[in-house]
Amino acid sequence: MVLGLGLASCNGPEGYLIPAPSDARAPGTSHVEMVVATTRERVESPAFLFGGGRAEDLAFADMVVSIPPDARRQIGEVQYPQKLPANPLVDFVTLKAEIVSRERAGAAFSRMLRESHKKEALVFVHGFNTSFENAVYSFAQILHDSRAYEDVAPVLFTWPSKGKVFAYGYDRDSSTYSRDALEKLLRRIQDDPQVETISILAHSMGNWVTLEAVRQMAIRDGRLIPKIKLIMLADADVDVGIARQQINTLGPERPHIVLFVSENDRALAASRDFWEEPRLGAIDPNVEPFRTMLEQENLSVINMTHMPSHDFFGHGKFSSDPRVVELIGRSLASGQALTDSRVGLGARIMMTTAGAASSVGNAAGLAISAPLSIVDPETRDHFGDQLDRFGQSVRQIGSVQPRY
Repeated sequence: MVLGLGLASCNGPEGYLIPAPSDARAPGTSHVEMVVATTRERVESPAFLFGGGRAEDLAFADMVVSIPPDARRQIGEVQYPQKLPANPLVDFVTLKAEIVSRERAGAAFSRMLRESHKKEALVFVHGFNTSFENAVYSFAQILHDSRAYEDVAPVLFTWPSKGKVFAYGYDRDSSTYSRDALEKLLRRIQDDPQVETISILAHSMGNWVTLEAVRQMAIRDGRLIPKIKLIMLADADVDVGIARQQINTLGPERPHIVLFVSENDRALAASRDFWEEPRLGAIDPNVEPFRTMLEQENLSVINMTHMPSHDFFGHGKFSSDPRVVELIGRSLASGQALTDSRVGLGARIMMTTAGAASSVGNAAGLAISAPLSIVDPETRDHFGDQLDRFGQSVRQIGSVQPRY
C-alpha cells in the first residue's frame, strides 16, 4: 500500500536546482517564475535549497524554470534532465534559484502581479512524497501548460514532505504542522492592495493542509478572507466526512469549490484501505451518499475516471490531460470561477470535447465521446432537460450508459 502511494507521486531525478549559465536560454523556450513560501528546513547544498525537515517559520525563494518548446514536449510531462548540463531544448532547466527574505519575496510577487494580465494570485499546494525540486518543477509544468503564468502571480506553498516512499505518516504530520503557515501566507496575500482575487490549487495530501488552513481561518474570522474566490481540490487524500465538516465551516459565503475526482485512482484506493474510510478524491459523484452531499454543498465536480493517465496509479490526471489543464487556465484567465451566471463548467467542456454541434449534440458528446463527466449545479440547470432526455434515449437503446 505504501509503495503504491509513493510511486504515485512525481518522482524524478533530483538535484537540478543549480541555475544554468545565462547562455542556456534557448530560442522557443518559455520561462516560468514563481515565488516560493515553505516550512521546510534549509539544506547546505545549492542543488536542493530545502529538504524534508520542519522549519520554525516560513522561508522564501524566487525561482525561474525554463520549459522546452511546445513542439519538443507533451502537455502534462515534466522533462527532467537526464544529465548535466541540461539541454533547454528538451529538458526543464533551472534559470534562477535564490533564497530570499520576506521583503524581497514580496517585491518579486508585486512585480509578477504587475506583469500579469489579471491581478490574481494562484497558490499551489503539492501532495505526498514530493521533494522541494519536484514541487518547483511540477508547479512550473502546471503553470506553463495551463498558460496561467501569463495571467496570475504564482505562489508555491511547499510543506516538509520527506520525498520518500515510506514516509506517509511523517508527511501527514508535516502537512498538519504547516496549516498555520499556510493561513499566514494567505493572509499576507489578502493584505496586498494590488491583489484582487486569490485562487488555490491543491493536490493529494496538499488538500488536507489547504482545508485545515481555510477552516481555521474561517473559525477565527467568522468567514473566509474575501479575496479567495476559487479553491480547486485535485485527487484529495482527505476523509470524505472530515472534508465535509471542513467545507461546512467556511459558511454560506464560501468561495467556489471544484473537486477533481477519479474512481480508479490506485493511490487513493491504498489510502482508503489504510484509513478504512473513503477519500474525497476517489468518490463516485453519481451514487449516494455522495450525490446528495455534493448537491447540498453546491460543489462542482470534474470526474476524470475514464480519462487516460500518464502513470499506472492514475494520481495526477488533473495536471496531465490537456483539456482539464486548458480549462483551469481559461478559468483563471477569464477571472471567473469555473462556473458563471450564464453557462456552467459542464457546458464549456461540452463545447470543447464535442465540437461545434447543437446543444443536444453537445450533451451527447459529453456522455459518449468525452471521457469526462460533470456534476455542476449551473450546468445541471442550463442543460438539465436535454441531458435527461438524452439519458432516457440512451437507456432505451441500451448501448451506452451515460454519465453526467
